[in-house]
Order: sequence, then structure tokens, then C-alpha cells
Amino acid sequence: MLRQERTATRPDCQTVAVRPLAAASLLAFALIATSCAGATVDSVAGEVGTPAKARANGATTSVTSTPATTTTTTTVDNVPSDQRVMSKAKVITDGPLTPKSIDASSGGLFFAQNMIYSHTVTVYDRSFALVKKIPDTVTLADWGYDGHPGESKGGPVEMAFRHDGTKAYVSNYQMYGAGFDHPGDDKCNKGTWDNSYLYRIDTATLAIDQVIEVGPVPKYVAVTPDDSTVLATNWCGYDLSVIDAESGKQTRRIDIGRFPRGIAVTPDSKIAFAAAMGTKDIAVVTLATGAVDWIKGVGQGPRHLVLDAKGQFLYATLNGEGKVAKIDVAKRTVVAKVASPSQPRSMTIAPDGASLYVVNYDSDAMSKIRTSDMTQVQRVPTGHHPIGITYDPVDHRVWVACYSGSIYVFDDAAP
Repeated sequence: MLRQERTATRPDCQTVAVRPLAAASLLAFALIATSCAGATVDSVAGEVGTPAKARANGATTSVTSTPATTTTTTTVDNVPSDQRVMSKAKVITDGPLTPKSIDASSGGLFFAQNMIYSHTVTVYDRSFALVKKIPDTVTLADWGYDGHPGESKGGPVEMAFRHDGTKAYVSNYQMYGAGFDHPGDDKCNKGTWDNSYLYRIDTATLAIDQVIEVGPVPKYVAVTPDDSTVLATNWCGYDLSVIDAESGKQTRRIDIGRFPRGIAVTPDSKIAFAAAMGTKDIAVVTLATGAVDWIKGVGQGPRHLVLDAKGQFLYATLNGEGKVAKIDVAKRTVVAKVASPSQPRSMTIAPDGASLYVVNYDSDAMSKIRTSDMTQVQRVPTGHHPIGITYDPVDHRVWVACYSGSIYVFDDAAP
């Protein structure tokens, strides 16, 4: 279990001790890749895993958050995304980086969530320059939470933006500090684990300006298209936190089931889809009432969800079976699947809806899938353990977060 920054649980292999390192050792350690990939955690198939390095200061979808930050644009050359070709443009290692996810803002900034191994959000611009490191340390009493005196640390996992791009919400895997004595982890059963928090970041000042209590081990976070509601899936709570964006307060928690993760929301902001990764199913949540229906039998280990701009088709990565599913929303049935081996984790959709870009954690590669017939049209190598991805429609670039300590950027250019 990840506790008090003295050990780090590697759900894909073992528990390792973390000791302070000299600066030179940190640089060398950042280049070491893990040698124990490929293990699984129950039916979830190693959801979290551990980056190839542990840092000295860290022990241890309408539209999902990614499409929400990239408005639809008309390309200058009018070439559809499924006819473009990807090529590597840049590898970023400035950080330190242990990125669980990467998300593009509408203002041209890219936010990498470095989880418990670096305790930061690192922000980059379109020139690939490091703009700022945002630490995950907060004093919860300053935000009205008096049960945790002194400073606390989080563990940034995922991010979602308001649709005007002014605010970003970050989920924290678990909290460290006074009063946090029973943290959940990747192998948790539903129980009385410590609650965690979302941080809201102002994208102009790049500072935390709100803290919101949610459930234990929140993984994915999404903002409804009308910006009224923030949603977070609580991995160890087996539920979905619903937050009123205006007040910054959780208003309800809705039971989802074993290991909820990805979220996608319909264009009218009425329905949220939530992937229950410990099952084969996707929850269909009516946000006004909290009622839950199901799309059953989608496939093993549904993890990440995106919805096309019209809300017609929902796409799900099936981490447990190495495929991506296309779901007809109206019929609530799977209409196609395509192999995307191995362990497809996160994905993003092009603004024109013609292409999906999927990172494959266990094969160090990213697949480009044509949505019309669910055919893989390109596959490119990435760094070790790619796990997060986002699309920048201005430069037609795909940014890939690699858990081992890098961000790969690909041009998606006309041939």
C-alpha cells in the first residue's frame, strides 16, 4: 500500500522502498525503465502500474475532458484526420516527469499530471518549453477542511477543463499528511478508505484556487458541456462524485460498481457514461436524478471513454482484452471492435471525429484508428508505458504521456 511516502506499491510487480537520492542520481534514475511490466491486478489488468522510477519527493466523455479542451476547427488543408500521417516531433523529459495523463487547454498549454511519484502538475507550451511546475501541496484548513492540520500532499492523476478553458480540475489518487491514515490503493475493496480531493487550477495564474472533497482514490474527472457539474469516479468508493461547479461542493455520490474509471457526458449534459473497469459494463447515469442504467457486456476491463461531438457513438478502451469498442448510443449496443494491443489505456478523438488515438500501455505504442470502420490505420512507437494522451487541433499534434518519464509529441500531418 502507498503509505506516508516511504514505500511505493507497484501493482504490476512488487512494493519498493523509496530513499532520498542526490540530484545526479535522480537524473540517472529517470532514465531507468521498469523490468516488471505486464503483471495484472485482478480483472483490472494493472490499471495503475508504477512508473519506471520513484522520485525522492514522492513515495510512496458528448465529450470527455480531452475533447472538451479542443474545439472543432476547419483544417487549413482540409485533410480529414484519418488521412493524415503521424510522425514524431519531440520527446520532452523536463519535469521531473512521471505523467499519468496529459491534457491540452484551449489556450495552448499542456498539463501533465505526475501523480504520487513527482507530486506535481507540469505545464508546457506549444514550443515544448516547461512553463511551470505546480506542486500538489495544500493546507486543507485554508479551504475549510479542518480535520487535517498542516500541509497535505496529493497525487495528480487526471485533468478536465471548463469549456472556456479558464479552470482545470485535477483528481488526486490519495492524500498524504496528518489525518490520512487509511488510504485506498489499486487493489481495494469497497470500504471506509480516506476520502481524497480535487484541486481546481486557474489556467491564467497556474495556481490552485479551489479544493473539493470527493471519495477515495478518485481517478477520472470530467466537466459537463454546460460547465455546471464536475464528475469524478472514485476507484475505491465504487461510485461517482457529482460536484456543483458554482459552489465547489460535492452534492451526491452515485453507486457505479467495481473500479469506476472513464467518464463521458452527452452534449446536452443530461447523461454521463461511466466505465466500471472491474466489470464488462458501462453505467448510464441520469445526472438530474442519479438513476443508473447499464450497457452490459461491452468487454473486459472498460477503462477510458470518449463520445463523438454529436453524441452518436461512444468509444471504450477494453484494457482487459486489448481492444477498442464502438457503441451505438441510441441502441446501447456494441457495433464494432478493433484490436489495439496490448492494454489500451487512454485515448483521444480528433476534432473531426474521424480518428481515435489510443495508447497501448504494455506494447509501448500508440494506435490511430479510423472510426468509420474501426480499422487501425497507423501504429507508432512511444516511450515506455504510454498511458495518457491529448490532441492539439491548432498544430495537429498528439501528445502522449509515458509513465516511465517522458512526453512524446507527434505531428499528425497531411501526407
